Amino acid sequence: MDRLSAMDAGFYFVEDENVPMHVGCVLVFEGPTPAYGDVIRLFVSKLPDVPRYRQRVRTLPLHLGRPVWVDDDHFQILYHVRHTAVPAPGGADQVRNLAGRLFAQRLDLSKPLWEVWLVEGLAEGRWAIISKVHHCLIDGVAGTDLLQILLDWREHPEPAEPVDPDPWLPEPAPSTFDLITDGLRDAVAAPVKHLAAVPALAREMRSGSELADIVRALAGSLPGTAHRLLETSAGSLNGSIGPHRRWVWAASDIAEIKRVRKEFGGTVNDVILTAITRGFRDLLAARGELTTDQVVRSLVPVSVRSPRERNTLNNRLSAILVNLPVGEDDPVARLASVRAQMDDLKRSRQAAGADVLTGLGNFAAPTLLALGSRTALRFPQRFLQTLTTNVPGPRVPLYMLGRPLAEMYPYVPIASTMRISVGIFSYLDRVTFGINADFDAVPDVQVLADGIRTGFEELVAAADGTG
Repeated sequence: MDRLSAMDAGFYFVEDENVPMHVGCVLVFEGPTPAYGDVIRLFVSKLPDVPRYRQRVRTLPLHLGRPVWVDDDHFQILYHVRHTAVPAPGGADQVRNLAGRLFAQRLDLSKPLWEVWLVEGLAEGRWAIISKVHHCLIDGVAGTDLLQILLDWREHPEPAEPVDPDPWLPEPAPSTFDLITDGLRDAVAAPVKHLAAVPALAREMRSGSELADIVRALAGSLPGTAHRLLETSAGSLNGSIGPHRRWVWAASDIAEIKRVRKEFGGTVNDVILTAITRGFRDLLAARGELTTDQVVRSLVPVSVRSPRERNTLNNRLSAILVNLPVGEDDPVARLASVRAQMDDLKRSRQAAGADVLTGLGNFAAPTLLALGSRTALRFPQRFLQTLTTNVPGPRVPLYMLGRPLAEMYPYVPIASTMRISVGIFSYLDRVTFGINADFDAVPDVQVLADGIRTGFEELVAAADGTG
């Protein structure tokens, strides 16, 4: 049986009525809106390449084993690919409001965990696709790979009729007895398998292996990590969340980021995080809550997917903690602070070390895994205020049914007491930001989006000597 990994199962179990755990995006296309039937036929033709999209999650009684993927014998493509419109000519606000409502709605956990909406009525003759996929099925990098399957990468494509695949016949569903028997076997065998690897890991540690280097680097980084956790954070950004979402976007050009990097050094991600810092600074200042020693502590997911795993639809993520220095008035000093932290995190290899620790979830009994996952992201905490995740996208034009993709905006979920998340995506020469926030707690989320834009403008001005 194809069983969910510990991390994937965690994303599945944590979902509740206020925490829909799907990722998503809005794709805006130019050209005439395709017929709904043509979109349906396109997706049907691609489904053989993504068999998980016709499977659902089946849990075991009393969580005696991790959930498994089973074919949905009632799969219906018309349920998953839907059709809607905004009042023409639909501007950015109309599209964002529609996406916010759709992203706030939970996926049906009894069906394959994805939805796609064809949206008509956009201004300038444009149209959009709004996509939702449960996080237990896919992470951001795997989602980028999926675009290779659904979209056309040819520079000058010629629209072609999708080829009808062979009829699909679902595999028979396993019986409850088989699920329980296999689940109990897995619950015993998986920890034993990982424990059997411990002697080899110990030998690697003694032999000066890469793993030993990671552990030593992690140990050496603990004082710096402790210092970051003790800095004064903007705890007012934490609190309970409800079922509704506000979702807005912002954008920047790669040329702007390169100009800043050329003048001040650092990486693309350093510059992006610095611009996001300005957004949070403006948000706190507008609320009258900004102080000079304040930081916004962000969880930054990092892909640990190896090249050979590029086409697997599962989660291969680790994470690091970064303090966004919102109390700092000087944008160049903000960039220097972010850069110093990121350089330190790279030296300590915390992302790789965190991946080792994440793998320990495979030792957990499935029932404890279910309980622990639900508790971990619901337990009130004030250490983390936000999540910022950057997914590098394609640098070549994409097409769908011959229509060029113009813009892409990401959506990442919020959970626990983190009321705001920032998804970042690059496509061609643009970087786009999808800011997701609790509807009731963050009515001023547009201030954050506008502040991100201001953050890039002030960094460019500083680089040009005009700031």
